[in-house]
Amino acid sequence: MSSFYERPILNSPYRAPEFHHPLDKNGQPLDGEPRQGRRASRFIVPVPASRKKAAASQASLDLESYNENALINAIRGHLDTWRKLHNPSDWGVTAATQRLLEHWRTHQFNGPKPFFCQVEAVETIIWLTEVAPKRAATKTFVNDIAAANAEANPALFRLAMKMATGSGKTTVMAMLIAWQTANAVRRASKDFSRAFLIITPGITIRDRLRVLLPSEADNYYETREIVPPEMLPDIRRAEIVITNYHAFQHRETLALPKVARSFLQGNSPEPVKTTETDADMLKRACEKLLNFDRVNVINDEAHHCYRHKVDGDDEGPLTGDDKKEAVENEEAARLWINGIEALDRKLSKGVRAVYDLSATPFFLKGSGYPEGFLFPWVVSDFSLIDAIECGIVKLPRVPVTDNLVQTDSVIYRDLWKHIGKDLPKTAAGANKLSPFDLPNQLRTALTALYSHYEGEFDRWKREGIEIPPVFIVVCQNTAISKLVFEWIAGFERGDAEEGERAAFHAGHLELFRNYDENGTRLPRPRTLLIDSRQIESGDALDKGFHEAAKAEIEQFRREMTDREGAGSIGAATDESALLREVMNTVGRPGRLGEQIRCVVSVSMLTEGWDTNTVTHILGVRAFGTQLLCEQVVGRGLRRQSYELNPRTGLFDVEYADIMGIPFDFASAPQVAKPTKPKPVTRVHAIKERASLEIVFPRVSGYRRELPSEKLEAVFNDDSRLVITPEDIGPTSVVMEGIVGAGVTITPAVLERLRPSEISFNLAKHLLYTHFRDDDGFPKQHLFPQIQRLARRWLDEGYLVTKGVPVGAILYQDQLARAAEKIDIALTRGGEGRILAVLDPYNPKGSTRHVNFITSKPCWTTGARPAKSHISHVVLDSTWEEQLALTLEEHPRVVAYAKNQAMGFEIPYLDGGVLRRYVPDFLVRLDDEGAEPINMVLEVKGIRDEADKAKAQTTRDLWVKGVNALGGFGRWEFAEFRDWTVMEDDFSALVVRLLEGEEWLN
Repeated sequence: MSSFYERPILNSPYRAPEFHHPLDKNGQPLDGEPRQGRRASRFIVPVPASRKKAAASQASLDLESYNENALINAIRGHLDTWRKLHNPSDWGVTAATQRLLEHWRTHQFNGPKPFFCQVEAVETIIWLTEVAPKRAATKTFVNDIAAANAEANPALFRLAMKMATGSGKTTVMAMLIAWQTANAVRRASKDFSRAFLIITPGITIRDRLRVLLPSEADNYYETREIVPPEMLPDIRRAEIVITNYHAFQHRETLALPKVARSFLQGNSPEPVKTTETDADMLKRACEKLLNFDRVNVINDEAHHCYRHKVDGDDEGPLTGDDKKEAVENEEAARLWINGIEALDRKLSKGVRAVYDLSATPFFLKGSGYPEGFLFPWVVSDFSLIDAIECGIVKLPRVPVTDNLVQTDSVIYRDLWKHIGKDLPKTAAGANKLSPFDLPNQLRTALTALYSHYEGEFDRWKREGIEIPPVFIVVCQNTAISKLVFEWIAGFERGDAEEGERAAFHAGHLELFRNYDENGTRLPRPRTLLIDSRQIESGDALDKGFHEAAKAEIEQFRREMTDREGAGSIGAATDESALLREVMNTVGRPGRLGEQIRCVVSVSMLTEGWDTNTVTHILGVRAFGTQLLCEQVVGRGLRRQSYELNPRTGLFDVEYADIMGIPFDFASAPQVAKPTKPKPVTRVHAIKERASLEIVFPRVSGYRRELPSEKLEAVFNDDSRLVITPEDIGPTSVVMEGIVGAGVTITPAVLERLRPSEISFNLAKHLLYTHFRDDDGFPKQHLFPQIQRLARRWLDEGYLVTKGVPVGAILYQDQLARAAEKIDIALTRGGEGRILAVLDPYNPKGSTRHVNFITSKPCWTTGARPAKSHISHVVLDSTWEEQLALTLEEHPRVVAYAKNQAMGFEIPYLDGGVLRRYVPDFLVRLDDEGAEPINMVLEVKGIRDEADKAKAQTTRDLWVKGVNALGGFGRWEFAEFRDWTVMEDDFSALVVRLLEGEEWLN
């Protein structure tokens, strides 16, 4: 058996994939062990359909193969090299972009951390916008993409990101908005705009994307820490309109009957114009954005947006349902892209760029291209198999054999091929049938998959999970869905004359019944009938669907009334809106859809439906391509738990069991233990505790003012630099052959360096990095003094080498660390002042902006009277809990806050690279009537060179620089290194500070 079935998850979701399973030419797992490295991007190449009718035995899914995507793979290679650049100043991006990239890559997130695939998608767009055009070797990528757009989207520049369903496209949108907005606010450039039009295929996704609006309380920028807190004021200046593409439909402005229209037209050859113009439509659909000269467009589920291929007919003649689907696709795509092009024409500088996000960015049936043909402007790819190997989505599990020996195929793998001809095509056809007339094979498939569901339902219940797993059935049309729905959930037939029930059936699947055994409707329906296309467009429900779901709609209306009061009835009178609310909240505690167990869907379930409790899917429709299979299967792939297994550092496997969809993936009959969702805590500033607010400076750097150019240095313990083999690599390697004497190899050249050579190179580095004039030229006349101090630093034993030659100091990063220590010692010994340089965009921060969610353990702040503006202390260690308790109880503490997602950071240099230090606590002390003392506190056990650099910078640069600057009160810094005496140490610190003594630790 392939290792894929035994160990599908190979990689961390937070790092670039390091292993992959081998696949055959059709994208299916092969036998063999995982291979090292990342899988190359490969995409489906559909073969144009034959002009002749295919033989009955021909499977349409065989008309596909997989080819490598040269553009995506080439961009990946450049991106990998760019990402590995050690120093952010070498990235070639703006300061705002640099800050965001550092944040996404290295920040310790309290809640969900961005997956690698999310960061990579945004990195690709950033690289193509800010880096690639500036370099001759990479500018060709932008030119190639522009050429592809010129052929398919002549008026637009589109960039598409291919991301598997469930891999978090909403987070990517938030990151793109943050990147564009932060740059647009801080600099005028054709590359950036703070105006965004987000277009979705339906109302459900439109509503779900409200988390992208900075004005929303649960917006991603704050609750998921998409941006550093100091950038939040910039992000709040973003202008965002979220709409579904149906808004681009030109509406009637004057309703006229046929006779009146004819009268008004008279003898004119042109018909009377009674619909909106483009200008009218744009004013209604995106009025706020018309005030900008350029706008960014983000397409969610972008495979619905394209222009028909010029003279394209690669699909061949279509008939029946295929033709109907092609017409619907074509109308939707035309409406969508016409709206964007109208906006491009209206704006003075047009649409800046269109960012497409989709799990399947392929042309659909009716496009003029072969169905499943990849958009040529796709620039990044994280496929379903990649997402499975990183554990980001559930593993689809499909039937591979059965006990029906009369056929060579697996019936339940491609169910429609065996039952489609026996199912109704229209409502009239369905009216001639009863639910008992469903084909035997369909009923058996429903019963078999339901039997497995029962076991999963019981497992969830035993694990204490209060919401049920969800079973979905995807049907070809309304006629079939009505029969399947009634067979599953039950039905009743009434006699209008007698007023009595003529027929009743409770439903065949007990856990999904909407009736009890006596024929009484359950107060809360368990099975939901949905026609996603109808409710997504916002149109009224058609008569057939309304009648089928009438009873359940009324029950949901009553439940909303009971939950939210009679006043909610007005909002619920729109039946499609009510059903949309139920569908949107499936599996969400306390909402209308909380206890839904089964969803019977017409056509396809809504794209973007983010329910993560789906465990079983049955397809009762035609599937012509793997593209369509992946779209339907995607409705069930969102993970339930995002907690890493502490033993493996990977996600545990979760499964979605699939029948009736010819989709090739895992088949091994394994049982995955359900995981109870970990509770999350909202950590936020409490409005009623506003008096406890702590305001702090946002420092971006330091400026030294020397009254003279006489240099003096004061060295202390933090001036000591320790270098070990861990810093520079092994310095003694034993080499032996099969016979003969061995040899030990060492970097002897480093051992021969004299102190004068070392001090000269160290002084030279100091001069060029720390002593330049206003024009950027090194102050050469200071070199003798600098070399004297460098030699003194060496002679007094502040360079400590353990197992390495003394010459290791000349490694670039070690040289930079030594220079930083000497520079701070010079600051300490000089007579001049250190001034902090504030962030020019947001110079102040505050505890009042704290608002995020976390699954980490939290401790509720509860002193009487209250001492913390923030609701909780997030406990990253037991030491921090001890310090929080100490602060709550100490009588001199006026206010304190755990520095989590607050934006309080201290810039420092480590090995020549600018980094940001996030201390643990901010505290305000009562100074007996004088101005309160503000303290920066750190809990630290073992200290390395980076920790020393943090402490030195905070004590000797940040504290002195902020105090000299004025306007923020008096600040101090202290570290606590022993939790057993933390309370005593803090009390001693307070006494020393109140007495005006310096605290040394």
